[in-house]
Amino acid sequence: MEVQDRLGRPLANLRVSVTDRCNLRCNYCMPEAEYVWLPRNDILTFEEIDRLVDVFAALGTDKVRITGGEPLLRTDLPDLVALLAGKAALRDLALTTNGILLAEQVPALRQAGLPRITVSLDTLESDRFEALTRFDRHRDVLRGLDAAAGAGFESVKIDTVVIRGVNDDELVPMLEYGRRVNAEVRFIEYMDVGGATRWSMDDVVSRREMLDRLAAHYGGTEAVDESTAAPADRFTLPDGLVFGIISSTTEPFCRQCDRSRLTADGLWYRCLYARTGTDLRGPLRAGAGREALEDLIAATWRQRDDRGAEERLAAADRSTFIPVEALQSQPHLEMHTRGG
Repeated sequence: MEVQDRLGRPLANLRVSVTDRCNLRCNYCMPEAEYVWLPRNDILTFEEIDRLVDVFAALGTDKVRITGGEPLLRTDLPDLVALLAGKAALRDLALTTNGILLAEQVPALRQAGLPRITVSLDTLESDRFEALTRFDRHRDVLRGLDAAAGAGFESVKIDTVVIRGVNDDELVPMLEYGRRVNAEVRFIEYMDVGGATRWSMDDVVSRREMLDRLAAHYGGTEAVDESTAAPADRFTLPDGLVFGIISSTTEPFCRQCDRSRLTADGLWYRCLYARTGTDLRGPLRAGAGREALEDLIAATWRQRDDRGAEERLAAADRSTFIPVEALQSQPHLEMHTRGG
C-alpha cells in the first residue's frame, strides 16, 4: 500500500537516526557549548528499528538512510545494516557519516551489505577543518574516504556545506579531490535550521553563484536531465565529471520532497523544519501491533502539507529558525538529534 500526503507526495524515503551523539562540533550544526542528550533507555533498539522499517515499507517506503548524530558511534551498527540490507522491500540503503571512524569500520559495513555511503567533508584544509569542527581529526576523515574508495561500494558521495568566507574558495579543489577518490561531490547551501544559531543569508552561497564560479573555471556546466525526488540537482562538467548541488535555502524542492525522519528515540518528523513529531516508540513499546502502527503512520502522513523550506524562503524575517534557549530545553529541535 502506498500512502500520499495532501500534496501527492509518497512516503518513500525514511532517514533513521541511530544516535544523537557526535564526535565533532561543527559550527553550523552544533555551535553551542553544552547539549542535553537523549536518555539512553529511550533509544530504539535495532529490533525496534527493524520493526518500524517493516511498517514504513508496507506503506511504500523503499529508501532508508542511516544517520545520527554520528551513526558510527552506535555500537554494533553493522548488525543493523545487515537487518536492513536483507529487506527485499528496500531498493536503496545508505549511510551518512562524518568519516572519523570510517576507516576502521568499512570492512564490517561492506560485509553487512551496505551499498552506498556519504561522507560529510567541508574542507580540504586541516586548519579550517579544526576551526569548523573544533577537533583535529581531518586526517581521519581522509583515511576513511580512501578506505571507502577501495571497498567496492556502489556509490561514495561527499557532502560539502558551502559557507561564504569560510570554504567557498574550495569548490574546484573539492571537485578535483572527489575525482581522485571516485566520489561524487554534492555542494549544500548553508541552511538556517536547528542549531545554526549564527546563520545569516549573507553567508549563503547560492546554487546559481556556485554554478557561475564552476563554469568560469571549467568552461561550462550542464544540468543532468533526470526526474527524481533526490535533494540534489546534478550537473556535468565539460569533461563528464558529475556533481550535485542541494539548494534548499534559495530554491527549495518541498513539493517533491518524499523524506521523513525518525529520531533515535522514536519521534517521527515529516519535515526537517517541523516543530513537532509523532511518538512511535510509545505505541511500539506498549505492544501496538503492525496494523495499528501502519494506521497511525498512514493517517499522519495523509495529513502532511509541510513545506518548511518554502515557508522560510517566503518569511519576511528570516532570522534564526530556533532560538538557542528553545534548543536547550527542547533537544528534538536540534538537527543532530533528528538526523539533519
